[in-house]
Amino acid sequence: MVRLLVAAVCLCALTLPARPANLDAAAINNAEFSGKPTAQDKIDVVVVKVQILLDRALFSPGEIDGKLADSQKALQAFADAKGLNFQKTLTPELWTTLTQTGQDPVITQYTIAAGDVKGPFLKKLPAKMEDMKDLKALSYTSPLEAIAEKFHMSEALLSALNPGKKFDRAGDTIFVANVLDRPGKVTIGRVEVDKSRQAVRAFDPQGALVGVFPATVGSEEKPTPGGTLKVVSVDANPTYRYNPHYKFKGVRSKRPFTINPGPNNPVGVYWIGLSAEGYGIHGTPNPGKISKSESHGCVRLTNWDATWLASNIKKGTSVEFVESVPSDRNAQR
Repeated sequence: MVRLLVAAVCLCALTLPARPANLDAAAINNAEFSGKPTAQDKIDVVVVKVQILLDRALFSPGEIDGKLADSQKALQAFADAKGLNFQKTLTPELWTTLTQTGQDPVITQYTIAAGDVKGPFLKKLPAKMEDMKDLKALSYTSPLEAIAEKFHMSEALLSALNPGKKFDRAGDTIFVANVLDRPGKVTIGRVEVDKSRQAVRAFDPQGALVGVFPATVGSEEKPTPGGTLKVVSVDANPTYRYNPHYKFKGVRSKRPFTINPGPNNPVGVYWIGLSAEGYGIHGTPNPGKISKSESHGCVRLTNWDATWLASNIKKGTSVEFVESVPSDRNAQR
C-alpha cells in the first residue's frame, strides 16, 4: 500500500505543469528578443513582455498567458498598423517597434487589498445557465481568479510568477502584469467587428485606429448579423435574461429566466446593446476561450477589453460587421 501511495504521488508530480526556470519579474522585465524561434504553446519570458506591451498599447492579446500562439492576432494587428511584416513569429523590427511603445517595467509589485479577498466567492460556477438563475450574484470563484482578471492574466501565469502564494491574504505582496495604466478617455467614432479575423477594432472620429481586441464572433448555429448597427445601450454589471426563443444549444428551459450580475455572468461585466434584438458586445466569464470558441451570436470580449470599450463608446456609435479588412485599411496611429 505504501509503495502504491508513493507511486501515485510521484506520478502526480510528473504530470503537474512545470514552471519555467527563469520565470520571475527581473527575467521578464529584462527580457530581450534573441532572434531564435519561440515555442508556440509554452510560457516564455519574452512573450510575457510582448503581451503586456501589446495590452498597454491597446492591441490586446486577450488573456496574458505567456504563450506565443495566443498572441498571433494582436501581433498581426500591431504589425499591420505599423506597416511591418509578420509571419506568425517575432521579428527584430516588431520587437524594436513594440518596446518603443513604453519604458515602464512590464512586471510590477502589487499589495493585495482587502477588497481582493473580501468576496463573497462562489464555491463553484455552475456549468449550465439554468443552474445560475437562483444565485444571488455571479461572483468570482476565488481571490486568484479575481486578481488574475484584474491584471489581465491567466491564473496559471499569475501562480507561476508567484510560487507559494495563495492570494488570499490582504497585505501580501505579489508580482503582476503592469497593465492598469491603459490609455483612457478616447472618443470612438466607429467600431468594426471582423468576423473572419475574430477581432473588434475601434477608430476615432478621424478614422485613426485606437484599439484592437480579440473576440469570439457568433457561430454556425447563431451567426452574428451583417451590415451596420448602432449602439443603443451601455450597461455595467448587467443581468442576463434568457429567452426560450433563442433556443441556445444545451439550454433546455422552456421559460424565460434571469441571471444576476457578476463577472461570471454569461455576459460578463458590461453589455453594449446593438440595434438588433438580442445582439450586443459584451464580456465573458471565460477570458481564456476568447477567439477559440463560439458564441450565441453576440460578440464576446474579455471583461477588461469590454470595460475599456464600454467606457469610451456612446449611444449612436456605428458598429460595422465585416468579413475581413485588408491590412492597408488599418490606419496608422
